[in-house]
This record gives sequence, structure tokens and C-alpha cells, in this order.
Amino acid sequence: MKEKFLGVNVSSHSYEQLKEKVMSDIEQKRQSYIVAINPEKILKAQQDAELRRLLNQATYQIPDGVGVLLASKIKGGNISQRVTGIDMFLTLCEQAALHNKSVFLYGAKPGVADKAKEGLLRRYPNLKIAGVLDGYVKDQDFIKQEINAAKPDILFVALGSPRQEHWIVENMKHLNVRIFQGVGGSFDVLSGKVKRAPAIFQRFGVEWLYRLILEPWRIKRQIKLPMFLFKVWEGRR
Repeated sequence: MKEKFLGVNVSSHSYEQLKEKVMSDIEQKRQSYIVAINPEKILKAQQDAELRRLLNQATYQIPDGVGVLLASKIKGGNISQRVTGIDMFLTLCEQAALHNKSVFLYGAKPGVADKAKEGLLRRYPNLKIAGVLDGYVKDQDFIKQEINAAKPDILFVALGSPRQEHWIVENMKHLNVRIFQGVGGSFDVLSGKVKRAPAIFQRFGVEWLYRLILEPWRIKRQIKLPMFLFKVWEGRR
């Protein structure tokens, strides 16, 4: 259940389908890797074959961005629901709390992951957080030892894209973890360091507009959306 946009795969699964698949992966001891896909990332992957390989290597490429939904409509596809990176992160934490699975938070600046842990425990008091490690630790052997000692079912990696995708692909075979997700700035949001767009912006899939209002310099990034849609439209002929 995948569609391809400019050479990048995107899964068409809903949250409900992903919950079932991820929990099944844990029970069956399968390693799975989740990556969020948006138009900006797809355009970068057109120019970067290594990034394209990393994205396509994921088990689940979630459609994080209204632009991907529009592209699917242009191509007559079936992707009808955004699955944002932060909401997938929260969904997996909710499922972990319900099914007695554990998670590990790795990444972000010192102190941020600890505050994200506090935020998660306020939401999901039964969540087992096996460990927390900031993204400024340099010793890669130590990082892997800490994660393996904690034995988490799910590892959330917040190193920014594409660094987190590189890290996951390079290290997953050395880690006793079932589910990996690159979560970008999600720890910053959960810690309260960065404020997420109000619910109405989330509901209509225009969180990008809220960020643009607060940070007008983002226009250089947002202008890429029409370019992406034009390339998708041009490619369907």
C-alpha cells in the first residue's frame, strides 16, 4: 500500500492500520522503521540519491503534509489522511502504554528529552520510558550500549532530518529494538520549548501557515509546495 512521488515511496496506511501493524511487528519481533515524508523532503531526495535510498528503505513512509495528500489526488491515488510525525509519535506512545511496551527517547539538546519525558508521562501515566539520552552525546558505542541495556520496544530519534534517518539506518541492525521512528523536533514540542499550532490549524492541515505567520522567513521553504505539486502533475502525463 504505497504510492510513489518523484521517486519517493509514501505509505497510504491510516493511523488505525499503522497501530495494528506496528504492534504486530513488536509481537513478531520484526524491526520496522518509520519516516515522515513531506514535499520538501521529496524535493531534496530528487537531488540526493542517498537520501532517496534512506527514505525508501523505511518500512512505513507516513504522509506528513497536506502537499502529499494533494499530490495523491493529482495522481488518482488513495492517500486521504495526513499522518504527521508528532501525532504518530504520540499514537505509538499511547499504544505502548496500553500494551505494556517500553519506549526510549534519544536526541535533541541536553535537558529537552527529559522534559519531553515529563510531558509524555503527564499524558500517559502508565507509559514505560526505558531511557532518555540527549543528541549531544558523541560516543556512539556508549549510545548503543545504553539503548540495548534499556531494551526498549520503540526508539524515537530526534536528531533532525536527514541526520536521524542516516543514524537509524546505520545503527538499527546493532540495536535490540523493534520499532524506530525519526521524530525531528517533536521533543521540543513535548517539552514545551516550541509551541505547536492551535488545534484548528492542525485540523485543516495548515500548521505550516501558523509557522509562517510566526516566522515569515519560512516563505522560502513554503514556496516549494507549488513547485512540488507542479512536478507531480507534470510527471503524470
